[in-house]
Amino acid sequence: MEMGFEEKVEKSKDVIREAVERFKDKIAIAWTGGKDSTVVLGLTRELFNGRVPIPVLFVDTTVKFKETYDFINKLKREWNLNLVIARNEDALKKIEIAKDRERCCHLLKTEALNMAIKNNGWKAIIAAIRWDEQEARANEKYFSPRKNHIRVHPILHFTEKDIWDYIKSRNLPYHPLYDKGYRSIGCEPCTKPSVEGGSERSGRAQDKEEIMRRLRDFGYF
Repeated sequence: MEMGFEEKVEKSKDVIREAVERFKDKIAIAWTGGKDSTVVLGLTRELFNGRVPIPVLFVDTTVKFKETYDFINKLKREWNLNLVIARNEDALKKIEIAKDRERCCHLLKTEALNMAIKNNGWKAIIAAIRWDEQEARANEKYFSPRKNHIRVHPILHFTEKDIWDYIKSRNLPYHPLYDKGYRSIGCEPCTKPSVEGGSERSGRAQDKEEIMRRLRDFGYF
């Protein structure tokens, strides 16, 4: 039987609770400033009496939208987040941003993520992916082993509508570009407003969408 909205919320909170109990101080939440990962932060705050008791990781490619940086800094202050910024500084000196999207994503996102996991001694990362969002994510599990950590996915069962229902029902702040035609927000060079009538990620660079499975094999979200 299909879960109702509040049942989905409770399921997600159960996954987060289990993850924090299992990994204690060896876990972090990946946050992009986007709607899905902001909902995961909201669920965590709901579970832990208005606070996020574990580090929050922001992987900075240096080419996010200005609105993204403004939003994460605002919530960092308002929600008292322990925000960890990860950048692949060596790669940033060498590559031309967005020229080769697969290499760019791999070095600036996946490698930066892996370095942060290693440097902080994390054993698990909570990530905000959904089954219905992208074909390459359709078979994910709530607890998914990776080479050097466990990937935890508490909102796999959420739909895009569930995300907005949660934001509205909890009066959650959200990235301002969603009010300007964007449905999915990434780096500025590779993200445009979504195509009217198109998929949720229709505003993303479609050549990158086509290589998503390979990127995920490397450790991308």
